[in-house]
Amino acid sequence: MYAFDFERPSTVADAVAALSAEDAQALSGGQTLIPTLKQRLASPSKLVSLGGIAELQGITSDGDAVTIGAGTTHAAVAADGSIPALSALAGNIGDPAVRNRGTIGGSLANNDPAACYPSAALGLGATIVTNAREIVADDFFQGLFTTALDEGEIITAVRFPKPQAANYQKFEQPASRFALVGVFVAKGADGVRVAVTGASEDGVFRWSEAEAALGSNFSAGALDGMAPPADGMISDLHGSAAYRANLVGVMTRRAVAAAG
Repeated sequence: MYAFDFERPSTVADAVAALSAEDAQALSGGQTLIPTLKQRLASPSKLVSLGGIAELQGITSDGDAVTIGAGTTHAAVAADGSIPALSALAGNIGDPAVRNRGTIGGSLANNDPAACYPSAALGLGATIVTNAREIVADDFFQGLFTTALDEGEIITAVRFPKPQAANYQKFEQPASRFALVGVFVAKGADGVRVAVTGASEDGVFRWSEAEAALGSNFSAGALDGMAPPADGMISDLHGSAAYRANLVGVMTRRAVAAAG
């Protein structure tokens, strides 16, 4: 590690003010940032911890929506159960140490191309609430490790509509437990959404062809023989682009079958 200033504000307003300093970096659960610092891949002059901000904690179920504070841990989301598919997703992130430190807001802000939460936010049509505005999930994710957040903007909460049916299926990379391919399928009043993580070079995306097929027939059979194009899929030592494209089809059919 190296020398840096550390600040732990107790309000969102104080955190925003602290982040206005040159080269300041927000710290939520730290499950990605701390290893990045250790490897000297980032060197902020100040870390602003969001862990002491009470207003970023907690889960509220109100009518047709569930609002989760950005500082809420994966373990807390897993234990909640307001949206069973989301809780099941959170309960299979990393290991117990990661789940008890990592936060939903930190994961979405980081937007790792193989992270699980981006597929849930996109698949459920969530709204990301910040200190300055509200951003629908379709506009929030903008490529690998890239989001619509402005400099110094903080996610304060995520609002998820409750689906009629939903499921998440993840084909894990066994060493990291990140998704080699993960698919979140959700059926709601506005139709069917299918969000895919881990597969594309551009990060999380919606598989529109599958959504169209499932919109008229919400069954795994509606997707028989379907897979997205391999062009643009990640190809690495864990699997080729064609392998990942095929996995998207397989995991989507499993998610639909499990969602019922």
